[in-house]
Amino acid sequence: MIQAIDLHACGEPARVIVGGVLNVPGKTMFDKMRYLETEGDDLRKRMLREPRGYPAANCNLILPSSHPEADAGFVIMEQVEYAPMSGSNTIGVVTALIETGMVASTEPVTQLKLETPAGLISIDAEVSDGKVKGVTFENVPSFAVHLDQTIEVPELGKVVVDVAWGGMFYVITDAEKLGLELKPDRAGEITRAGEMIKAAAREQLPCVHPENPNISGVTICVMTGTPTAEGADAKNAVVVSTGQLDWDRPTTWTGVLDRSPCGTGTCARMAALYAKGELPLDQDYHHEGILGTIFTGRLIRTEDVNGKIAVVPTIRGQAWTTGFASYVVDPDDPFPDGFTVGDIWGGAIDKPLGH
Repeated sequence: MIQAIDLHACGEPARVIVGGVLNVPGKTMFDKMRYLETEGDDLRKRMLREPRGYPAANCNLILPSSHPEADAGFVIMEQVEYAPMSGSNTIGVVTALIETGMVASTEPVTQLKLETPAGLISIDAEVSDGKVKGVTFENVPSFAVHLDQTIEVPELGKVVVDVAWGGMFYVITDAEKLGLELKPDRAGEITRAGEMIKAAAREQLPCVHPENPNISGVTICVMTGTPTAEGADAKNAVVVSTGQLDWDRPTTWTGVLDRSPCGTGTCARMAALYAKGELPLDQDYHHEGILGTIFTGRLIRTEDVNGKIAVVPTIRGQAWTTGFASYVVDPDDPFPDGFTVGDIWGGAIDKPLGH
């Protein structure tokens, strides 16, 4: 039996597994992520596919960390990959750990460190009467890889994009130049274009993390637009894959939108803006998501990442608990690892995208 807490971070689902899974082999969270990816992927499928999951769902597995500074560790599971880092999932994990008492809390601010597959992150959680009112975390160093590059995308033609790392490799482009408005009721058009741009960028703009060659390739897309929420500096819609895109099958040119402003996507976008001289250090960046919710980002310093200039960002957001659940697998269930159906899912994928 698997015990989990369901939350959402500014709209984005964040299921957190807190019990029922034995420790995963591996010295680091990256090693544990790799083990799950290659030897234990049934857990991800079981928790994220139907009937227990749905296309927009994410899941996190809390694990003990061997890092001397970490209070805990976690591995992030998404529909087609194991993300090295995720902002909305981090906010959800921190909220679950504190509000259930799994880590000791101090009011008004609880400080802790968590190990992710991308590295150690420092966190400040605002706590009042046992409730987490906000989570600010220092993300991994973020950097631009390609700026103002033109790629060829079937049906869309030439599209100008940036590629940047914010915990995942993002391709970033202006939705309005494609004639798209960033509104929830335009999600079908946004995801179709975003998946096509993502696949084209992965083919045409290679990228490898300078400190970890096992992390490579664009896996996610940021579509930018004009802000509509009060106080927002910019708006985005992040397109997440739910299956494998096949250029010969247009029905697979689909995905889902991140319901939040996307933490690592915000970091990638800030890194690209910094590289262009459009966002300085120590300035708040209020980033609006598809639902009008806001994450607040800030670039606090620069660092050298194996010869590449990077910026260290912080992200602030909030999560809310929506439920507590126990999940089981009946030995007679014909679908122990769940299933997907093409009416709401993308093309079939046999294994997660590699890093």
